[in-house]
Amino acid sequence: MTEESINTHSADILNLRPEDLDELLTRAAERGAERALACLGLENGHAAADIRDLRGLIDAWREARRTAWQTTVKVLTTGVLAALLVGIAIKLRLMGDPQ
Repeated sequence: MTEESINTHSADILNLRPEDLDELLTRAAERGAERALACLGLENGHAAADIRDLRGLIDAWREARRTAWQTTVKVLTTGVLAALLVGIAIKLRLMGDPQ
C-alpha cells in the first residue's frame, strides 16, 4: 500500500456514518466476546447452562457457610447458658453433695 492509499483508507474510516460505526463496533464486540468465551472453554451452546450451574453451586456454598456459622453461634450460646445455669444451681446448692 502506498502512503496515498493509506491516507485515503484512513479518511474513509473517519467518514463512517454513525450507523456503520455502530455496526462495526457491535461486530467487534461480538467477536471479542466469542473469543473470550472460547478461551474459558464456554464456546459451545451450553455456556449459559454451565454458568447457571456455577452460580447455583456458589449460592449453595454461601448458604451452607451461613448455616454453619449460625449453628456454631447457637451451640456456643446454648453452652454458655447451660454453664450459667449449672453455676447458679451449684451456688444455690441445688446440685451436689449436701454438707
